[in-house]
Amino acid sequence: MYHLTALVTLLAVLFFFFTCMNVSRSRTKTGIKVPAMSGHPDFERAFRIQMNTLEWMPIFLPSLWLFAIYISDPIAAGIGAVWIIGRIVYFIGYSQAAAKRGPGFAIQGIAAIALWAGALGAVVLRLV
Repeated sequence: MYHLTALVTLLAVLFFFFTCMNVSRSRTKTGIKVPAMSGHPDFERAFRIQMNTLEWMPIFLPSLWLFAIYISDPIAAGIGAVWIIGRIVYFIGYSQAAAKRGPGFAIQGIAAIALWAGALGAVVLRLV
């Protein structure tokens, strides 16, 4: 069973849901009407946070699960938690200014690469 990885998956989905709600809240606050996707820097940053999180989910989630299956549930969950923390740091920084998004992006990027590389390595080792 992969209880810890399942928990991290649910937390990642919860964080994405939070970014969706943040975009909605930002639309209301800035007066950006649907279907407009631009017009106020605060809204545009909120939207980019949501979209960037969505863009990383197909990299993060399969890598997380393959790492858990081939290597370790607790280690995958730990690295997955670091990914979520990175996304939170990204959210906080980017919400303030686009130039402040770098540290969070780096944290989550390194975590995702660690999961992907670990899973790839484990799969290749089992093939040889």
